Amino acid sequence: MKRVVIVRHAKSVPYGYDDDFNRDLKERGKNDAKLVSEDLKRKGIVPDVMISSPAKRAIKTARIFADNLGFNRKDIFKVEDIYDGQTTSEFLEMIKELPENAETVFFFGHNPGFHYFASNLLQSFGGDMPTCSTVGIDFEVDFWKNVEARTGKKAFHLVPRMFK
Repeated sequence: MKRVVIVRHAKSVPYGYDDDFNRDLKERGKNDAKLVSEDLKRKGIVPDVMISSPAKRAIKTARIFADNLGFNRKDIFKVEDIYDGQTTSEFLEMIKELPENAETVFFFGHNPGFHYFASNLLQSFGGDMPTCSTVGIDFEVDFWKNVEARTGKKAFHLVPRMFK
C-alpha cells in the first residue's frame, strides 16, 4: 500500500497579497499545524518523504509537521510547480516518480489545487479543505507508478477545529 497525505498550508496572514509568495503564518496557523501533526504522531503516521511548495506559509507548515513527526527539516523537498499550480494529471505524474522505498509521502501546498487533488485522487471525497486540512489517501498498489486518479481510499481527513 502507498499513502499520499495532502496538507493545505496553515492559516496565513490576511495581507501581503502583493507579495503572496512570502505571506507568513498567523499564530493560529502555527498552533493549528501543531495540533494536526501531533494527532498524526499519536496515530503513528509518519512521512518517508515530505514535499512542499516553497512559499513561506507552506514550507513553515511543513517544518512544523516535520518537527512533530521526527522528520529532518533539511530533507523537505521544495517543488516550485506546487506553488505555480498543477493539474491533477501533473500532480499524478509527480506521485508516479516518487521513490519506491517510500510508503507515506506528505505534500504541502495551496488551494484550490490541493482540494482538486484530494477530490480527484479519492474515489469519493465530498469534503472541504480549510487551512491546515490534512487528507490521507491510501492506494492499494505496490508501486507509485500504478497510482491512478479516483482509486484512492480516504484514510483520514483532519481539520484543526476537530482538536479545539
